[in-house]
Amino acid sequence: MPPVSRLVLPILAALSAMGATACGGSAAPESDGAATAAVTFHEAAWTPPREADIPADSLGASIRRGLHLLRFTPESLPAYAASNLRCTSCHQDDGLRPTAAPLTGSHARFPKYMGRSGAVIALADRVNYCFTRSLAGNAIPVGSREMTDILAYLAFISKDVPVGTKIAGAEGLIAMPEQLDGDAVRGKELYVAKTCVTCHGPDGAGNMPIPPLWGAKSYSIGASMARIERAASFIMHNMPQTAPGTLTAQEAFDLAAYIDAQPRPDSPGKESDFPMGGAPEDTPYDTQGHKAFRPPPLLPRGNPKGAIVPNPRVTRDVKP
Repeated sequence: MPPVSRLVLPILAALSAMGATACGGSAAPESDGAATAAVTFHEAAWTPPREADIPADSLGASIRRGLHLLRFTPESLPAYAASNLRCTSCHQDDGLRPTAAPLTGSHARFPKYMGRSGAVIALADRVNYCFTRSLAGNAIPVGSREMTDILAYLAFISKDVPVGTKIAGAEGLIAMPEQLDGDAVRGKELYVAKTCVTCHGPDGAGNMPIPPLWGAKSYSIGASMARIERAASFIMHNMPQTAPGTLTAQEAFDLAAYIDAQPRPDSPGKESDFPMGGAPEDTPYDTQGHKAFRPPPLLPRGNPKGAIVPNPRVTRDVKP
């Protein structure tokens, strides 16, 4: 693995990339009434800080670097973000938009159990899942300045959120109320009729900063957005950028079925996902107790070992 490349801060206006990408995960239900009450109170009393609120000190400098990494991920970390996606392709409005896999409060929700890993993971591991799966790239060293800067930004937009609290639909995309049968043939027609082709192109390759929806530079099969229901949620609530919320649920599922049927990068180690079972029914690859749902053609990864995020390592014997 090459060393973490030097942070590049392109002289560009701050922008959030448009389009459906791959970082969202389905939200877990609240565990009890007390948790739900805390969420309701906190949503009414709290709003996330924004770029203008970043302090002018050493911590603020780290937060700003983390924000730039989210905005300009492939330019800043080309050895680790191998696709033409950036963090803000999915986590729009710098991770603050409630309908686009918001990152607000994420710092208060980890460590947590993740069913796909079958283990309790730290927030840095969750960030690396985005790099390896959603950005079809490689894991960033956890002790690196770049990872620390990203975590500093996530802590900043989680300011005053109580540990364990879930806010404003945070942690993933809005769950679709019904699992519809997406039709890829109708989706292909809608891709043109609903102007998706205007931004993302007939080959789905996008045009930076507009992200690719399929192909070697798009999200991998192991990304959440490779599931039709997750992609449908993002599309229905955020697309097209000029008129979000105008698509019906069926149109969103049809578009998602078409997009997710196209070739995309493989996700090394995906066969070990969901070791306890329980993979969502639209998971597009074989795993424990689950048969692939409409698997797309797969493209090889340049660095398969770098694309695997290991579960936390046991450093000593633990007796029950």
